[in-house]
Amino acid sequence: QRLEKERLEKERKEKKKQKEKERKLRLKKEGKLLSSKQKADLLRAKMSLQLLKESGQAVIGKTRKEGRLDKQDSAEDESKSDNISEPKDDDNNTEPLDDAEMVDEEEDQVEEEEFPDDWENIVIEDRKKKQQQQRQNAMENKKSSNKSTNDTTTGGSNKSSIDPDLSLSTSNPASRPPEKFRSPIICVLGHVDTGKTKLLDYIRKTHIQDNEAGGITQQIGATFVPPTAINEQCKHVKSKSELKIPGLLIIDTPGHESFSNLRSRGSSLCDIAILVIDIMHGLEKQTIESLNLLKSRKTPFVVALNKIDRLYEWRSNVRKDVEDLINSQQSNTKHEFNTLKQKVIVQLAEQSINAALFYENPDPRTYISLVPTSAHTGDGMGNLINLITHFTQTLMAKRINYLLDPLDATVLEVKAIPGLGTTIDVVLVNGKLREGDKIVLAGHDGPIVTQIRALLVPQPLKELRVKSPYEELRIVYGSVGVKIAAHDLEKAVAGLNLYVAHNEAELERLKTMCWNQFGSAMKAIKCSDKGVYVQASTLGALEALLQFLKDSKIPYSGVRIGPIAKRDVMKASIMLEHSPDNAAILAFDVKIDRDAQELADQLGVKIFMADIIYHLFDQFTAYKENLRKQRKEQNRHLAVFPCKLRILPNCIFNKRDPIVLGVHVEAGTIVSGTPISVPTKELDLIGRVTTIEHDHKTVDQAKTGDEVCIKIEHCTSDAPKLFGRHFDANDLLYSRITRESIDIMKEYFRDDLEKSDWQLMIELKKLFKIV
Repeated sequence: QRLEKERLEKERKEKKKQKEKERKLRLKKEGKLLSSKQKADLLRAKMSLQLLKESGQAVIGKTRKEGRLDKQDSAEDESKSDNISEPKDDDNNTEPLDDAEMVDEEEDQVEEEEFPDDWENIVIEDRKKKQQQQRQNAMENKKSSNKSTNDTTTGGSNKSSIDPDLSLSTSNPASRPPEKFRSPIICVLGHVDTGKTKLLDYIRKTHIQDNEAGGITQQIGATFVPPTAINEQCKHVKSKSELKIPGLLIIDTPGHESFSNLRSRGSSLCDIAILVIDIMHGLEKQTIESLNLLKSRKTPFVVALNKIDRLYEWRSNVRKDVEDLINSQQSNTKHEFNTLKQKVIVQLAEQSINAALFYENPDPRTYISLVPTSAHTGDGMGNLINLITHFTQTLMAKRINYLLDPLDATVLEVKAIPGLGTTIDVVLVNGKLREGDKIVLAGHDGPIVTQIRALLVPQPLKELRVKSPYEELRIVYGSVGVKIAAHDLEKAVAGLNLYVAHNEAELERLKTMCWNQFGSAMKAIKCSDKGVYVQASTLGALEALLQFLKDSKIPYSGVRIGPIAKRDVMKASIMLEHSPDNAAILAFDVKIDRDAQELADQLGVKIFMADIIYHLFDQFTAYKENLRKQRKEQNRHLAVFPCKLRILPNCIFNKRDPIVLGVHVEAGTIVSGTPISVPTKELDLIGRVTTIEHDHKTVDQAKTGDEVCIKIEHCTSDAPKLFGRHFDANDLLYSRITRESIDIMKEYFRDDLEKSDWQLMIELKKLFKIV
């Protein structure tokens, strides 16, 4: 009996060894054989992954291929099963089984350790079931409105259906759909040097410590401020609002020009604005422009009364609510603050706007809230952010509801990026964009249809050390700033909407819509026959520049969007014949080709380039003023100032050529070179004034009421005129004007003449019968 048992045991062990050997050979041949170390590593990785998932952190995948992550998971599950099943085989305490049972067990074990074909599908199905269960539990627990629930379900189902397709990094908030509200979009407006940039910088740099960005992400043309940073800013605010929005998107538009254009297109790009006013200076020119813009577009806004740290003996404390901080100041500081605050309220009232301090506001719907801030020290910044979040979540809740459809996206800028080619910066307000979507947008020569190659957002600040400055996503949801890489974007026009076409019929409709939008915008621009040539980088910048030129009474003969090429120089050179002063190109925020610059130098076309509209205007007006001065000097000898002179009888110093006598200026202005006439004696010209003296000192001119001595020299081919023979002290002397001299005076010396001088000019015109 015992010998029989030993024999059976021996045979079982030999069979087991043989089976193990065959299995290893087969796995080795298939490349699936794992060592103990590899198995341990996989198990460790699997456990770490599980811990991360349980803690709620998103897992950053390194691959974009569908199913590769699932394969890795299946390999890890396989290794785990190996580690669990192997000790069972090696356990000597198990009771001996008969041959049939042992063979079945070994076959089951081998099947379990091998990698079956349907393992991936099992893992994927299992994961989907878990996700579905989690979503159902979350929806049951969430007590919200039906709309909110529907939005959440839509977002969740979209997310699960594209799970392998989400992104390279699902940790980026742009790659996750909002639940109910999208991030409100904020624009910052104000006069130059009121602290707009400083205010933006303070919001961006919230709580930067040890290379940590405080969760603030830099986005294309925008700054995204997540809830963590908002809570950090608002923790010292007294009446802090509960945060329901996924963050704030602050648009970095260069001034109010682009903002004006985007708003005039009816775009919902900007939900609320911050108007920055320097408390020390009050309302200034651009502040009033911004106010009129906000009123015309009916955009809600709050006022940041900035630079309160400039108040005398101001004591800063960023850990205090700004109301308490103001009340804790010394009496003289409070008095100065109240005086300046009241001055701003009066100035706003002059612009038909009711305003009050935010903590004294009787009705936020009719009164604009003023928030005292200091972008330098940070005082009041928490109150400003809290007020914006409160307004957007309550008064503007309907406006910032997240909608998956229709798509609302605006092209902000067209840029060439090394390694990516020409890209477009887009602000996605509502909806979603996927990699591979067919997009339609306006171009200079017609609508552009292309496919999205890549959706890029910058890396979070703490990951700037990564070689690539952008993070690539498979899908993005509004509100977000995103850079789109695609073919054929060189001629894209910034400032208009971007659309996604889902089928051919829709594609044709969208192409027509884009072209009509661009056409109507260009038709609205009315050019004159003579004027400068204008170029800008975006449609918004072009419209703003043209409006500025119109207000400044500078005519324009042609416009174009995009960089300056040779054809633009050729068009501008047409003015060299008709209006040489206007043979110039005003280029706002665009580049110039080398060939175009060489051609402009050769033809004599002036090119003015600037990134700020006002600088461009200053350059051109300085150029025009310089030209005017040159022409004035060139035509000075032809200019004749109107004058009427009475001869002083006791001041006749020389009666022959040159005649020297004393005169009293009855009217007008006498200057050196003035031709003198005596109409009463029908003497058309007796000579020109060469010298004027007053109190024995030579002067350039004499005005009404002056008594001066003048020297008149003969300047014609006929015989010189003599005092006493041809005219006497009873005759009045007049300056001899002509049609040509009148035109010269109008063109170049208009500012040198007073109203009485022009009246004398009219009198002389009648006297000399000039038409």
